[in-house]
Amino acid sequence: MKFQFCSGCGEALGVGDVVSKSLGTSNPYNMVRATFDALKNQQSPRMVANRRGRSVSEILAKREGAPAEASA
Repeated sequence: MKFQFCSGCGEALGVGDVVSKSLGTSNPYNMVRATFDALKNQQSPRMVANRRGRSVSEILAKREGAPAEASA
């Protein structure tokens, strides 16, 4: 029950693989606040690739478990 809000938000936004874990209290107010903080801090694959100095295809391949294409 304590992760229902986080999963519900993700599903409403079209995210099907929401995983959450409470490291501290499971107070409903804190859970809602943590969910919104996490949503505000989301980064696109392009932002992650720029930060890591890699291409977007390398980032997406690692996320999906497929090998990245070798670039010459």
